[in-house]
Amino acid sequence: MSLQDIYQEILLAHNENPNHFEFMLDATHQAYGNNPLCGDEVTVFVKIENDVVKAVSFMGEGCAICKASSSLMTSTLCELSLPKAIDKTQQFIQLLSDTSTQIPDDLGELEALLGVRKFPARLKCATLAWHAFLKAITDEHR
Repeated sequence: MSLQDIYQEILLAHNENPNHFEFMLDATHQAYGNNPLCGDEVTVFVKIENDVVKAVSFMGEGCAICKASSSLMTSTLCELSLPKAIDKTQQFIQLLSDTSTQIPDDLGELEALLGVRKFPARLKCATLAWHAFLKAITDEHR
């Protein structure tokens, strides 16, 4: 089995059975994002306590890349300090957006999304939830 096949399996698994795909009743922050070109719509819910991201979830409809990326994001950011979560989010968006960005060794399952770098039209699909996370925590109208 090739590395590409393994990445495809990871993305399909997260699309079919996403992590934290649920409405969060006690969210302290939330934001909506959409990608009209693909039809993706995502609402990201965040619970922050004492400057720590205690929980992240999402709801919505989207293509497999969007749903898998949203799922991976929820697991990646949970339990990080808010500054670290913001930094990690910005770094991930930069990593997918700029092919000259050095690929870190500690991506884990997020590495499965690196194939998006070859398909700029799918970039927004892979980063939609990440942008919604940033919007949720910075929006003054929480």
